[in-house]
Amino acid sequence: MELSASPDQLLAQARQYGYTEGNQVWLRPVLDYPARPVGQVKESAEASLRYFAQRFARYQAKVEELLRDMEASDNKGSFLMKALHLKEQAGTYDALGDFAGLHQQLSAAEEAIQATVRHNRSKNLATKHSLIEQAEALHDTLDWQEGSSQLKELRQAWIKTGPVEKELTDKLEMRFQTAADAFYARKKEYLAVKKAMTNRTLDQYKDLIKRSEAIQNSTEFEETSRKLKALQQSWRDIGGNLPRKQATDLWASFRAAHNHFFERLKTHIETQRQQLAGGSTTGGNNGNGEENLRRKRALVAEAQALLERPMPEAVARAKELQAAWKQVGPVRGEESDQVWEQFIMACDRVFETSALDYYMRKRQAGAEPGAPATAPAEEAALRVQALREFIRLDQQERQVLADNLDKLSPTPANDTFRTLLQSKIRAFDRKIRTKKDLINMYLEGASHQSAPRSDR
Repeated sequence: MELSASPDQLLAQARQYGYTEGNQVWLRPVLDYPARPVGQVKESAEASLRYFAQRFARYQAKVEELLRDMEASDNKGSFLMKALHLKEQAGTYDALGDFAGLHQQLSAAEEAIQATVRHNRSKNLATKHSLIEQAEALHDTLDWQEGSSQLKELRQAWIKTGPVEKELTDKLEMRFQTAADAFYARKKEYLAVKKAMTNRTLDQYKDLIKRSEAIQNSTEFEETSRKLKALQQSWRDIGGNLPRKQATDLWASFRAAHNHFFERLKTHIETQRQQLAGGSTTGGNNGNGEENLRRKRALVAEAQALLERPMPEAVARAKELQAAWKQVGPVRGEESDQVWEQFIMACDRVFETSALDYYMRKRQAGAEPGAPATAPAEEAALRVQALREFIRLDQQERQVLADNLDKLSPTPANDTFRTLLQSKIRAFDRKIRTKKDLINMYLEGASHQSAPRSDR
């Protein structure tokens, strides 16, 4: 029965399956159900019969839509509940029409769906058995990374696999999970053992570093040399297998302590040689430690005052001071590093300021002729901007050096190149720190409405 049927067709079809009696519309016996009232007569018997024939047409349209959708879909199982619901309505729906025919179509559709579901569940069962077997096959693997990856893929495939018969679901799930749990339990135990071994190795390396650092400032040069060489052999004997970056960092700390001592030993030997050659108070760089410290402090003070002089003169004098520094003898103790840091930072400020002045002159040379002079505050802001860009470029170059250092294997054959890289990284750290100091100086000067005076 179609929704577009004429009133006469609707009436004829309605009378075929129903009738009126008194003020009620009745459906004739259908399926296993006796005749039953489906509604009341309203305007007239004919109008009521046509109304309930139209209701049947709407119900029939739902059934036909379901059958079309099911035919076009690969997942026929998803239509089962809707088909059962419509089939159940065939015995209770208040309308007049061929309920027996639609019931038969829905029963056929239900059977087709059930057959498809049984077939799919059989395929799903085979798939899940295969996934379980693959998971159980990982029981003896020692490739934990590959095993974890495979198990993750198997779990995803398990989730995507459709259902099986309900009585088998829990049993299969438990079997798959048991295989996964067994793998992860073995992996956890292995990693725990590996971590314990790594910690022991790490502790051994740290102990050697601590012992090296404890004697790096010793003045017992001969005895300490023997001790450090023994520690180097102990380091080689450990033969630990740590992550590359961690091993590199530990080796750097270990070698730093040794390099510090042997640099001091080198200076000690040179000092003794010079004293034997010309006495302790004659010659360019002899003298005692206190006198050397006094002379170096004087060089630091002069270097720190260079920014108050015209820049070309300051650069030339800074180079002279560096040459003079090399002629001064050694200073013992922590003050040696302190005065050196103060001196080199003061010289760096001169050279960095000179480079900045050159950059600013080039920038101003490219300005349009007749442009107004730059105000002091604006000049300071431009210098800060330039310094920040220079810092960014320095940091990029430093990162390249650091990456190369990280990739360098911790073997004695690479010691020379490693020392060179570390020296260059320290130089960049100093350059960056100097530029930041200059930025602070310009910002402080701008806050007092005047830029730092450097281009003289």
